Amino acid sequence: MTICMIGPSYPFRGGIAHYMTLLYRYLKEKHDVKFYAFKRQYPKRLFPGRTDRDASGFAIRGEGVENTLDSVNPLTWWTTFRRIKSDNPDLVVIPWWISFWTPQFWFITSLIRAFTKAKVLFICHNVVQHESKPWDRICTRLVLRNGDHFIVHSSEDLDRLRDMLPDADVRKVFHPIYDVFCFQRYGKAEAQRKLGVSERVILFFGFVRPYKGLRYLLDAMPLILERLDVTLMVAGEFWSDKAEHLERIDRLGIRDKVVIVDEYIPNEEVGLYFCAADVVVLPYVTATQSGIVQIAYGFDKPVIVTEVGGLPDVVEHGKTGFLIDPEDPQAIAEAVILFYEGGYEQILVKGVRDAKGRFSWDRLVEVISSVGEAKRRT
Repeated sequence: MTICMIGPSYPFRGGIAHYMTLLYRYLKEKHDVKFYAFKRQYPKRLFPGRTDRDASGFAIRGEGVENTLDSVNPLTWWTTFRRIKSDNPDLVVIPWWISFWTPQFWFITSLIRAFTKAKVLFICHNVVQHESKPWDRICTRLVLRNGDHFIVHSSEDLDRLRDMLPDADVRKVFHPIYDVFCFQRYGKAEAQRKLGVSERVILFFGFVRPYKGLRYLLDAMPLILERLDVTLMVAGEFWSDKAEHLERIDRLGIRDKVVIVDEYIPNEEVGLYFCAADVVVLPYVTATQSGIVQIAYGFDKPVIVTEVGGLPDVVEHGKTGFLIDPEDPQAIAEAVILFYEGGYEQILVKGVRDAKGRFSWDRLVEVISSVGEAKRRT
């Protein structure tokens, strides 16, 4: 079967780029796959972070990926379509996560539907983007109406998509595990020594954005410290509200118990942070799914997550982590204290190891293959 993919890959950073590159690698083991990736993702003035380029020493690349698509150059949208048409694929796979890509993806998929027999498969990481505006739903519907098949990674997105497109052919598949960062593992003591922390360490990892609820984890720290000596590591680039978070840390009197690394963590250092931690905390206010959970599982780390979006789909309470109420510092504190005082670390680590098989890339490839092998459009 011939498959074409469109989406981010190296030299761009972040979870969607990693996801698409890894998916390309796994699909290539079974199919003829062409990947037309971005050569410019966002104009600098529109990107909220410092850069969208990946400066990692260990780059996650895909052999044969062609960077053809420039978000602000419609000529590249046309040439990318022409390349796809020439390939005569059975299936075109496109990620959907943010409405910025409405003009580009609508244009390309409209041409695919009009001038080829290929089916279009959207992998929806977020049916409607985080911190969305009223027009985002309109943009999403406009683009996704051009899809023939859909994959989502959470029950919440399954419901959202069916509400938006009642007749959609949509399948839910768990977000696969990210073990690509596990090429270098550290003992906990060694990782903690390198990072300048010790003993009990909890980790908040990834871009800091309002919907991720870091403020509630900070508010929980004094409650935790009443019972336990714990260090919180916050490893990830702040996209907003850094001054507010620093003021909160000072007001709570926890500065000596919070380590902030305000930068995008390069691929070769990801393992250092996860190996140093005992448990990963995701105090999200809203969510669909999270690649952070799958990185944690790749390192056999339990998680404490709020019961929002698709997080309950992938975390088994008392087996791979704890599920707690959102926006509740008391619930976070109680879960962290229970993790340590209840002797749950080894129990949950074993649960994570036992659960890994549910999150294989092979399962995702199997579903995509079944979609692609169905009858082509006429």
